[in-house]
Parts: sequence; structure tokens; C-alpha cells
Amino acid sequence: MPAQAPPAANVLVVDDDRITRHVSRVALTKAGFNVRVAKDGVEAIEQLRAKAFDLVLLDVWMPRMDGLGVLDRLKKAKHKPKVVVLTSDEAPETLLRAIQRQVHQFVHKPIDPTALVSVVSQALTEGSHEAIRVLSARPNWVELSVPCTRAAGDRLVGVMAHLEADLPAELRDSVAYAFRELLLNAIEWGGKLDSRRRVRISYLRAKRMLLYRIADPGPGFKMNNLPHAAISHPDDPIEHMNVREQRGLRPGGFGILMVRAQVDELIYNEKHNEVVFVKYLD
Repeated sequence: MPAQAPPAANVLVVDDDRITRHVSRVALTKAGFNVRVAKDGVEAIEQLRAKAFDLVLLDVWMPRMDGLGVLDRLKKAKHKPKVVVLTSDEAPETLLRAIQRQVHQFVHKPIDPTALVSVVSQALTEGSHEAIRVLSARPNWVELSVPCTRAAGDRLVGVMAHLEADLPAELRDSVAYAFRELLLNAIEWGGKLDSRRRVRISYLRAKRMLLYRIADPGPGFKMNNLPHAAISHPDDPIEHMNVREQRGLRPGGFGILMVRAQVDELIYNEKHNEVVFVKYLD
């Protein structure tokens, strides 16, 4: 007998905006999900008690009970669905409060149907061990613990970008590039893509600077012993690409070299398993 297709995931869309509910339901239904809707947190809790959902698409600001209130109720639930937050709120306090409650990802309004389906699909395929732990959630001092998987790293890059939404685009892009490169290096090389191991992230924002600290669980490395990186071949910009191909590594290798061009200060500890980068704001 041919194998049966797995049942479609159950998704609950919770939003007080009728258009957002409609767009989300249509897009997710066309993508093959079983979709129900609720217009506020109270109605969402009623549906969650009556039926098991795999994922909740949750607005933050709603009458009667907001999204954060729903998240608090879900802490006590026997069956805890994954949560993707819908929001137009860029306030760091709101973002961090949601992360503390183990929100998987954020989707900003107005909804892009294609992007929404992609985020929901990704959230449903990732395991529960992918949780990002919040160690400090002050807007000017954030500390996070991240499992060593590319999926968690990519998710965190998107989350951190929202903390810098008020910065000029060019500055924001420079910081995002540097953070992504150094984080993925820590996850891939320090953490060996082992989901049981974690990278610790610190983000400090002062009036005149941003500071990131990334500490991985690996033994570190020697800067003069990176044949797979462009920084080790200053006179031959493509030699490292040959090394990467021979080792079966993903294309790249320009990370550290490019990061140095994007930030104002780049500092490693003695073992080179912790790095700090600084970007000045004036």
C-alpha cells in the first residue's frame, strides 16, 4: 500500500483586524494548512481549549486579551503550539517580552502572503530544541542563548534586526551583516552544528555605540591557521575558495575579512572562541 500523506498542520490565526485574518486564512489554506481564526485573545483561548493546534499566528495588541496574555496562558497548557507573532509594533520592549515567552518568529504587518507561508512552514518543521533562551531582556542590554543550528541562527538574525529598526538603513545593514557572519561562524565552527550546544549572545546599546559579544562552546582557533578563509590569503583572493571546495564547505570564506570592513572594532579573546564587535553611532 502507498504511504499516506501526513495530516495537514492545524493553524489558529488570532487577530482583531478582519483583513489580516482573511488574508492569512486564504494564504495558509491554499498552502494546505487547516486554518481557524479568532478575533481576540479570549476567543483564541476558547479555541485552544477545544482543539489542539500545531501553530498559532498571534497578533500582539487586541481588545479583551492581548497576545502577551495569550502567551502567558499557553505556558500552562499541556499541548503547547508554536507561536508566530503578527505585529506592527517596533518597540524593543514588546519584542523582548514576546521572545521571553518563546515566540518562534515575527511577521510584520501588512502581511505578505508568500512570506507568511514560508515562516509558518519553517516554524512547523523545526524541533522543540530550537528554543532561544532569554537571559536578559532590557532594551539596552539583551542576552540570549542560542542552539547551534543554522535555523536558530537565521531566526535570531531576524529577531535582532528589529532591535535596530530605528537606525539608518546603511548602518543597520552593516551591523546585521557583521552579526550574521560572526554568529554563523560560532554556530558552525564553534558549535559544530550540534543542537545540544549553545552560543551566548550579548547586545548592549549605549547612546553612541552598539556592542555585540558572541561566545561559542568550541576550543577556538588561530587566526593564522584558517586556509578556508580569505583573510589567510591576502595575496590570492580566490585560493580559499579552492580549499573550501576540496573540503566540501559551503561557498563563502569572506566573513572575517568583510566584517572588519563593516564594524569599527573587532576584538577576539585569547582562545578566539569569543568575539566582540563595536559600531559607533556618531
